[in-house]
Amino acid sequence: MRIGHGYDAHRFASGRPLVLGGVTIPYSNGLAAHSNGDVVIHALCDALLGAAALGDIGKLFPDSSEEYRNIDSRILLREVVKCLTDADLRVSSVDVSIVTQRPRLAPHIADMVQRLSSDLALASGRLNIKATTTEGMGFTGRGEGIAVHAVVLLEE
Repeated sequence: MRIGHGYDAHRFASGRPLVLGGVTIPYSNGLAAHSNGDVVIHALCDALLGAAALGDIGKLFPDSSEEYRNIDSRILLREVVKCLTDADLRVSSVDVSIVTQRPRLAPHIADMVQRLSSDLALASGRLNIKATTTEGMGFTGRGEGIAVHAVVLLEE
C-alpha cells in the first residue's frame, strides 16, 4: 500500500466558470489557473502522483505549455491514472476536503463523486468528498479562493 497527500489552492477570478471535481458550479467567479482551474482534481492528481513517487502535477503538465491552457482537468486526471496503471498501481481509496466559504457545495458533491470515480475506475463507495468552511478565517474565509486537501491510498 502507498499513501499520498495533495494540496492545491486557487484564487477566484471573474469571467471564468467555476469547475470543481469535474462539475460546473453556478457561481459569480471561477478560479484563476492555466488549466480550467479545477482545484479538486489538481489536489487529487498531486496526491496520486505523490503516492506513486511520480512527482507532481506541475512536472507532468507544466503551466508553461500552451497544450494545457484551459484544458479540462479531467483529461489530466485520466493521464495520471494511465501513469499509475503503467506503474502497476491502482487506486484503492480517496478522501477529499474542499475548503471554501462559498459557494455551498453540498448539492454538487454526488455529481463530483460520480465523475471522479468514473475517471479513477473506482467504486463510488471508495471516494469521499466533503466541503467545509473556515468560519470567515483566512483567504478562504474572506472569499478570496478555494483550497483542497486530498488523501489517497494506492495498491501495488
